[in-house]
Amino acid sequence: MDLARDLGTALNHARERTDELFALVRPGAIYDRPIAERHRIIFYLGHVEAFDWNLLRACRPDVPSFLPEFDRLFAFGIDPPPGQLPADQPRDWPAVAEVEQYNQRVRAAFDAVFDELPAEVCHVAIEHRLMHAETLAYILHNMAYEKKLAPPEADPPACSGEKLQPRMVDFAAGKVQLGLPAAQGFGWDNEFQAHCADVPAFAIGKYKVTNGEYLEFVRQGAAAPFFWLDRGGEWRYRGMFQDVPLPLDAPVYVTHDEAEAYARSRAMRLPSEAEFQRAASSAAISCNADFRYWDPIPVDADESPQNAGPEQMVGNGWEWTSTVFAPFPGFEPMPFYTNYSAPFFDGAHYVLKGASPRTAACMLRPSFRNWFRPAYPYIYATFRLVAS
Repeated sequence: MDLARDLGTALNHARERTDELFALVRPGAIYDRPIAERHRIIFYLGHVEAFDWNLLRACRPDVPSFLPEFDRLFAFGIDPPPGQLPADQPRDWPAVAEVEQYNQRVRAAFDAVFDELPAEVCHVAIEHRLMHAETLAYILHNMAYEKKLAPPEADPPACSGEKLQPRMVDFAAGKVQLGLPAAQGFGWDNEFQAHCADVPAFAIGKYKVTNGEYLEFVRQGAAAPFFWLDRGGEWRYRGMFQDVPLPLDAPVYVTHDEAEAYARSRAMRLPSEAEFQRAASSAAISCNADFRYWDPIPVDADESPQNAGPEQMVGNGWEWTSTVFAPFPGFEPMPFYTNYSAPFFDGAHYVLKGASPRTAACMLRPSFRNWFRPAYPYIYATFRLVAS
């Protein structure tokens, strides 16, 4: 196997993913800020390349920078605490043509030395870009429909509109491995070190909680989730390229706070990271992952008679856990990317497991950990219930 060639092919495919996303944005909207807590779209156009360039220079400081102000401007995303929103204006950002020229030069320089970089650095460049292919989808999801171009394959998958009967799957007490053994390939710093945890007996939902189930909670007085729209008394789902009648058999996308409140109302709770890992130990990957669809499919769409366990543990929506994002024993930050995980070990972010429809295949490994603030409403995040 030619690892360098395989990684080079993977990088090119990742670039295609982000290029496709920027192509969805109509020219007049590139300076918009669809999510108040995030940068304007123009930032991300430069960021995915500036990240690669800064990564290269961390490994090869002898390579001279040709536009250091862009290296700094596009270096870091933001995750502001509630109430602390960015205040920059479109005029504060460079012209699109300047950013595109910078991107072309970065790609050429990065490709020229790509085969000489450590494999771990190459993996970081690839997976970082694919993470942004997902976070960009969240951002573009919040744009007005007239500001983006729907691709031909953007039609939402069919949903029956019927509510499913909730079911639980029992798991006996046992041990589970958390994290990734060092010898098993690439992982981000928060995936290490591998260790075992004892998990008491529990029961977990066979399916993710659906829109139909959550609708009953809303009718009891709970606030509607961010992805729902009230059109004259009719609930609809705000899809990526159009809104549709609320698909009652699709998973509900909610915040951690909303998921936790729903679980309490049903006298249950969210799974811990260890419980999720145990329940997902033999899970198959949903067909709705690795950029298959833009919107969710029914929670039982992947069901097969051979699987008596929980469905869609990987795909069709990240799943909130009750676990606060924190380092595993023996954690060490990546020497060339020290601020990937450590700044978020602040007690204010929760672990999500599984995957969404827009999660790349390389990040469907069981050890991968996602994390967000508990009130952040824009991600493709759902949940399932647990009883002790």
